[in-house]
Amino acid sequence: MFQRRMILTLALTAPAMAIAPRLSWAGHSLPPEFRRQLEHDANAPIFGNPDGDATLIEFFDYNCQFCRAMMPVVDAVLGADPGLRMVMREWPVFGEGSVFAARAALASRKQGRYADFHRALMSQKPRAERASVLRVARSMGLDTQQLQRDMGGPEIAQHIQQSNALAEAMGLVGTPTFIAGSDSRFGAISSTELAELVAASRGN
Repeated sequence: MFQRRMILTLALTAPAMAIAPRLSWAGHSLPPEFRRQLEHDANAPIFGNPDGDATLIEFFDYNCQFCRAMMPVVDAVLGADPGLRMVMREWPVFGEGSVFAARAALASRKQGRYADFHRALMSQKPRAERASVLRVARSMGLDTQQLQRDMGGPEIAQHIQQSNALAEAMGLVGTPTFIAGSDSRFGAISSTELAELVAASRGN
């Protein structure tokens, strides 16, 4: 049974995140309840096919340069796999700006703009902070007053708390982390490797 518990380490350096070691649970299947929390959290945004036969989970932060670099890779894999369902886990580990960005992104769901806002935040060059996040929101035509009100919703805090709890339970070491089936990858990887991770999960 999967019982791995580690202290979550947040103080990571950028060079450390450049590598992409393979994380594995040594062939052990995730417990059903744990897998349900990862793959079927109604409070987590979904990209791709919501009824797909394979599920990919990404833990990410808007101030993670490798998460930003992976956005076109993720989109390429989603575009090439009509059966892929992707669960987005906001995991803000790089300070207050990251927390603000994550809360704003989740709040944008109420305006039906999560996917667009997520991609816009991942595409911006400045660090994600309150001012830059709201600037992006305004440029997209989001109601920033409503957005900031919605950021205080209990479901927003719940999503981030759940991400922290799941990451700690699995001993995740940083962003981006991609999980499919009982295997995962950490860091910037190629579209081929990401697609292979998804393909392998279909056999689990």
